Amino acid sequence: MPDRQLALYRSPPATMGGLSVTGVGRHRVEQAIVGRRLPDFAVVLVEEGKGWLETRAAGKQAIAAPALFWLFPGKEHSYGPDEAGWTERWALFDGALTRDFTRTRLIVEQAPIVHVSDLGDIQRLFDRLYAELSMDTALSQAEAAATMHRLVVRATRQAIGWNNSQNHPDFQHVIEELRDCAAKPLDFKAFAAKVGMSPATLRRKFARHTGLSPKAFQLRIRLDLAKQMLVTTNSPVETVATAVGIQDGFYFSRLFRDREKCSPSEFRRRHMRK
Repeated sequence: MPDRQLALYRSPPATMGGLSVTGVGRHRVEQAIVGRRLPDFAVVLVEEGKGWLETRAAGKQAIAAPALFWLFPGKEHSYGPDEAGWTERWALFDGALTRDFTRTRLIVEQAPIVHVSDLGDIQRLFDRLYAELSMDTALSQAEAAATMHRLVVRATRQAIGWNNSQNHPDFQHVIEELRDCAAKPLDFKAFAAKVGMSPATLRRKFARHTGLSPKAFQLRIRLDLAKQMLVTTNSPVETVATAVGIQDGFYFSRLFRDREKCSPSEFRRRHMRK
């Protein structure tokens, strides 16, 4: 993208309800934006310079390039550079898929700033967004939505990489350890102590890395194991429930139906190879 100030805005087709990019641009910023509310989500990439961001959910925080931050629709925010100014790229996006971004904590309102470890990677995605939105066709807008999805995932991966290098480089082994013992009763405080963290720190890190609390992650693994047993064995449903650590067969069936929208027996009939 050229160095001059640029901004493109697009109204998404009505058929693109999942994810749509509604604007993209690049600016040299000298003054702060104060008390603004946007109708869409926004991502702002600070390429050069430093300054600050203030939101109700996260308070006031310092920003130093390279970094990006997320802004949430309808939420008041203020941000700006120091006296030297900064160079930023930005994109606006919306759609039903943003609920998945927030629900799985790819975008976190309480932690909106991402320290960028590979600026070139994120810049290339912004370049692609601008090129795709410039063509202004249904196909190019679908491509822009795919690029925005990729940008969200890449930013989250870089955020996790930063947190790992700064705080706890081997967190993946904690995830795998919980996966390995998911079918067993879990003393959460003892597990947290075993991996050298407080329960609160473990919950926070687990949510950041997986999008789930440890308890929710354990339940997901249990149900995934149950699905495997239902399809590959003839074991009664009660036996399957016990094998994955749920002693009450009725409770297991209710949980299974809530998550899978069918009973364990129905799941078996649909997926078992004959």
